[in-house]
Amino acid sequence: MAKRSFSRKKYCPFKADPKIAESLSYKNPDFLKKFLGDNGKLIPRRISGVSAYYQRRLTREIKRARHLALLPYSTTGEFFGHRPRSR
Repeated sequence: MAKRSFSRKKYCPFKADPKIAESLSYKNPDFLKKFLGDNGKLIPRRISGVSAYYQRRLTREIKRARHLALLPYSTTGEFFGHRPRSR
């Protein structure tokens, strides 16, 4: 018999604290970085637990910040804590 693992129910941080939802803007790149992976990709809903409404808003704001060069499209430098490869 395979042992079944128990996982906690994910909750939307924006619904839990309405003040966080107010800070959801392209002008706040430090906050938006929390929802990007190590490689600069968006973290999906099933992982982050964000509701569909806020995931769409989050995606739109991240794309705006990328367009204005507040966030990178990909990571090749030290923006997300990566060091360049040494050869």
